[in-house]
Amino acid sequence: MMRLKTKLLGLLNLMVATHACAAPPAQVRQQAPGYQRLAVGRYEVTALFDGYTDLSSGLLQGLPPEKVRELLARQAIHGEKMPASFNVFLVNTGRHLVMIDGGAGHCMPDTAGQLITNIIAAGYRPEQIDTVLLTHLHLDHVCGLTDAAGKALFPNATVHATRKEADFWLNPDNQAQAPEGAKKHFDAAREALAPYRAAGRFQTFSPPQAPIPEVETSYATGHTPGSAIYRFASDGAAISFIGDLIHSAGVQFDHPYVSVRFDVDAQEAVQARRQAFTTLARAGEWLAAAHLPFPGIGHVTQHGERFTWVPVAYGPYRRAARVPFLK
Repeated sequence: MMRLKTKLLGLLNLMVATHACAAPPAQVRQQAPGYQRLAVGRYEVTALFDGYTDLSSGLLQGLPPEKVRELLARQAIHGEKMPASFNVFLVNTGRHLVMIDGGAGHCMPDTAGQLITNIIAAGYRPEQIDTVLLTHLHLDHVCGLTDAAGKALFPNATVHATRKEADFWLNPDNQAQAPEGAKKHFDAAREALAPYRAAGRFQTFSPPQAPIPEVETSYATGHTPGSAIYRFASDGAAISFIGDLIHSAGVQFDHPYVSVRFDVDAQEAVQARRQAFTTLARAGEWLAAAHLPFPGIGHVTQHGERFTWVPVAYGPYRRAARVPFLK
């Protein structure tokens, strides 16, 4: 019996030693699909990750550069680059499958262009989307509407933008007078909308007009001449899609008067941001932003002239009611 125990112990030691020497499995090096889902009343909201970019911290205006770097360092963001997501959103109302913005797509192929993959991963297909609402017509919001050859990627969708926005970016005279660095946005808007316009699937509106019954619209001009906010409300809950009212969570919530260099009218953009944040904080409603860290959905609370960003927590899909914040 003793001899058998000795043999078994030796075999066990050999197995342990062999396992210890075996190579570990290869690293997977693949992220989970880029989508997150939230119920807002009876509506289903899905955030979709199209990609990212690194913005220069020098784009932020209204604070000394050293103060900007200090604020970013508190968020563990060092150097001159600020990471920014390209967030796109779906709203399934039960009557319409709505997409808000179109991402950067083929215009930034090195870091963007994941929208279609993540729509499919989230359980939908591009041809099921019937309505696209554009907050504005910068290239990182429209390039994902077509492929690099100019083919429409959402063949059954009607695309909507405010009349002010379309009149500005689709006007060749405005492009001719624009700074050289801004001309690419005119080209991108025209090319992204071309197949939809040709098919009679591009429409403009003037807030508070509503492209579909389920949405409320308002202007949030300043970043561009016709930027819009889209609000969906259901069963006491609501979410507002605010586009580019904010680019840096680490700076502009605490200091909402800080603008971005490519705001068309910085003072107007600051006013629009303060007004939207104050309204959302008082109501306790969800907001969704295009460039906040993915999924870009959360709440904002107000403390005097400053605001705090409260990102949505990952968790089970469940109905989200109004948050009763203290006034």
